[in-house]
Amino acid sequence: MDQAGEAGRSNMAATRSITLGGGCFWCTEAVFLDVEGVVAVEPGYAGGHVANPTYEAVCTGETGHAEVVRITYDPGRIGLREIFAIFFTVHDPTTPDRQGHDVGTQYRSVIFHHDEEQAVAARRFIEQLEKEKVFRDPIVTQVAPLSSYSTAEPYHHRYFERHPGQGYCTMVVAPKLAKFRKVHAALRRK
Repeated sequence: MDQAGEAGRSNMAATRSITLGGGCFWCTEAVFLDVEGVVAVEPGYAGGHVANPTYEAVCTGETGHAEVVRITYDPGRIGLREIFAIFFTVHDPTTPDRQGHDVGTQYRSVIFHHDEEQAVAARRFIEQLEKEKVFRDPIVTQVAPLSSYSTAEPYHHRYFERHPGQGYCTMVVAPKLAKFRKVHAALRRK
C-alpha cells in the first residue's frame, strides 16, 4: 500500500462517531458541518423498530425512529464535551417530542451512543447542565445505545447548503446556525 493510502486509513482509524437527534436533521447537519474537527455529518434515522424506513414513514411517528445526524469527528481536534455543548446550544432539550413547530417522536432529543464511554460522558454532561440549572425546565434528552440506524435519502444530505433560501431553512435552520456561530465562534471550521 502506498503512503497516501496508509495515511488515509490511519486518519479514519483515529476518528470516532456519535449520533445525535435534536429535531429536524437539516438543522443539526448544517451546524455540525461548520464545526472544526468534524470529519463527516450524515443525516439518518435511528432508534426505531422498522428496518430501512423512508422519510415519509418516519414522519408518521409510527416507526419509532428519530431524525438524527451521525457525526464523525477527530478526537484530537474536538472532544465530546464540545460536541455536547454545541448540541445543547442549538436545540431545546426540555421539550419532549418537539422542537418548535416540529412535533412528533421523530423530533425527540436523544444521544445515541456508540459505546459505554460515550454513554457515561453524555449522562455526566446532562447532570452538569441540570446541576448548573442551565435550562429552566428539566432536560428530557434520552441517552441510548445506537440501534436501527439507516442513512436518510440522498436529497436530505447537505440540505441547507443546497437550499438556503427555502422557507424552513431561512426561518428555522439559519437562526440555529447563527446561534452556533455566535455562542461557539472558537469551534467554527477554519
